[in-house]
Order: sequence, then C-alpha cells, then structure tokens
Amino acid sequence: MENPLVGIVMGSASDRPVMEEAARILERFRVFYEMIVASAHRSPERTREYARTAQQRGLQVIIAGAGGAAHLAGTIAAETVLPIIGVPIDSTPLKGMDALLATVQMPAGVPVATMAVGKAGAKNAGILAVQILALHHPELQKKLLEYKKELALQVEVAAKKTTDG
Repeated sequence: MENPLVGIVMGSASDRPVMEEAARILERFRVFYEMIVASAHRSPERTREYARTAQQRGLQVIIAGAGGAAHLAGTIAAETVLPIIGVPIDSTPLKGMDALLATVQMPAGVPVATMAVGKAGAKNAGILAVQILALHHPELQKKLLEYKKELALQVEVAAKKTTDG
C-alpha cells in the first residue's frame, strides 16, 4: 500500500491539530494518506475537483473535518461514491455542536459516517478508515485485532493500578 488510500481533508489549516489524530492512526497501521485543505464555502471548486478525482487517484476512503457550518463532508459525499467519514471540529462558540449537526444531518442518499466532535472523533475516523480498508487488505485485519488486544490490555493495567492503589 504505497499509494495514498485515504484522503484527509480539512476546511482550514487551523483544523490540522485535530485532523492529525486521524493521520497518527493511519501511520500506526502503515496506511498511506494525503492531507489537504479545501473549504466547501471558500474554495468550492477545489473541493469538488478533489472529490471527483479521488477514486481515479486511488483513494478508497475520505476523512473530512470541518468546524462551523461544516458542509465539507457532505459536499465531498455529493461528488463521489467513496465512503466519507466526517469529523466535526470545535471551532466556534457553539463548541462543535453546529459542526456535528451539519455533518450528521445529511439528506437521504448522501451518507456521511459522522464521528464525535474533536480529536476523539478524528482518531475514530482513522480507525474506521482502517476498518473499511481491512475488508480488502487482510494484513490490516490482523493489525486491527492486535490493536483491540492492546486497548483491552490498557484497561486491565489501569484497573489493576486502581484496585492495587
């Protein structure tokens, strides 16, 4: 998997600290990705072109993060048949609720898998992208099983520290 399989799109460069959580997960699983800035409102043609050409460039999943009105994921979903994972970003006085509702409330026929607001959502978007890719990449299935075991072990270690404390 040397060519990017996942596109990470953010509505603004200021969204990068959140979206880097998705990138970290993809790096952990050795999934190549590309990361760009494209705004549904400020650069609509750039966003459309990115979405329209994503599949021919080899992308299989797109993670789109945006704050405020957050139409980025939906705009991309309208232009491609690839799975789109939306990450609402907390960038307004509404604490990401506006982004969450704009991302999750898609009309029938234009699905966007919507994650939690912020860094946890971006991390989960990375994991979901790997899970989608694992359907056709058995080596990723094995890595996901190991990852789940690591998560369970972390809980066991924390529980032991709490009860032994």
